[in-house]
Amino acid sequence: MASKNFDMIVIGAGPGGYVAAIRGAQLGLKVAIVEREHMGGICLNWGCIPTKAMLRSAEVFHLMERAQEFGLKADGIGYDIDAVVKRSRGVAKQLSSGVAFLMKKNKVEVFMGEATLPANGKVSVKSDKGFQELSAKNIVLATGARARELPGLEGDGKRVWTYKDALVPTHMPKKLLVIGSGAIGIEFASFYNTLGAETTVVEVMDRVLPVEDAEISAFAKKQFVKQGMKILEKSMVKKLDRAKDKVTAHIETGGKVTTQEFDTVISAVGIVGNVENLGLEALGVKIDRTHVVTDQYCSTGVEGLYAIGDIAGAPWLAHKASHEGVLVAELIAGGKPHPVKPESIAGCTYCHPQVASVGYTEAKAKELGYDVKVGRFPFIGNGKAIALGEPEGMVKTVFDAKTGELLGAHMVGAEVTELIQGYVVGRQLETTEADLMETVFPHPTLSEMMHESVLDAFDRVIHI
Repeated sequence: MASKNFDMIVIGAGPGGYVAAIRGAQLGLKVAIVEREHMGGICLNWGCIPTKAMLRSAEVFHLMERAQEFGLKADGIGYDIDAVVKRSRGVAKQLSSGVAFLMKKNKVEVFMGEATLPANGKVSVKSDKGFQELSAKNIVLATGARARELPGLEGDGKRVWTYKDALVPTHMPKKLLVIGSGAIGIEFASFYNTLGAETTVVEVMDRVLPVEDAEISAFAKKQFVKQGMKILEKSMVKKLDRAKDKVTAHIETGGKVTTQEFDTVISAVGIVGNVENLGLEALGVKIDRTHVVTDQYCSTGVEGLYAIGDIAGAPWLAHKASHEGVLVAELIAGGKPHPVKPESIAGCTYCHPQVASVGYTEAKAKELGYDVKVGRFPFIGNGKAIALGEPEGMVKTVFDAKTGELLGAHMVGAEVTELIQGYVVGRQLETTEADLMETVFPHPTLSEMMHESVLDAFDRVIHI
């Protein structure tokens, strides 16, 4: 069978792959994309987007329960978990078909099937119709990642769930155990806890949301506990005894193992890269702990072969993948793009309260040898936060005392996932504390707290 020839072939149509394909097409390249399951990948179908839709339902439910506080009346408040899930799936479907439309619009040829790389510059696609051979000088690996499954803690779809099961629940948990308190674990804990599940979170590290600044983690934990969650830090689930309608978890804390019964368990203990069965090893691609090793330009070191997004390692974020997709497409088209700096990529967690951050934590900045100035501002000192009925939260900024460079920003509270972008832009433009202080922030807004936090770092704060 004749091989179809392209300038660039992208393997995987998630937020890294489909964006790379669009940018390549915009730059005049002849592009093909191979996807084995759904357009939009995990992010649109089983990750970022459907979880946000579900969390929005929980947020509205929580506000309805608080109606009286706002001078409103709402009787007989309840929810229909199936309808919540149906809305979430509808949102995912709408966006997934949107990606298919974008491929057509940009004249990207789509091949649905499993890809392998039989030789450098060659891609073989296996589908129901048999095999299709493709070739290109440039190939972009964007195959993503999947949930890490620890021995004995694997999902079974009934009582022990992976993130996929948790998005289409077979029942509403009454007593829930969440293993892992990274973004995925905490978001599901937040969702089910808000809807009334008695929720316990087990985290092996010494604090929840372990990648965040320690102060932000502590603040978030206090809020979770206030909402009725049980948080077990420095703890590990050793094994699960599964029965028809319950799971007994053996939890080790401080060397002592106790057992607790739950009706549902969600395992959220990290991810592993989809590097298998592609033929990468034979091509000489280096793989380290299930991730493809790349340089700052996403090159694998094998000529014409790039890797972007989750398969290329941390931070495992859709927006990092998209940005790398653009970078690689521009490189292939002969451009000179800037490399993506991991410390300039914001992380967002959509639990209640929300958590968002960019750059170095206070501890990391000190460890790197910076002399730091730190500013903090609480939501309780902000008029808009009080008017919204959201007085719980804080904004924290970390500066280099010598140069005034913004080293990091960390937030917890209402809508901080939207606010963080102000600091992201600031870092990208190499803003100093003087620039931020001289910026006029609109009033009344939550964003004013970002200004006050900067002022606080330099002993000029106004409202506390």
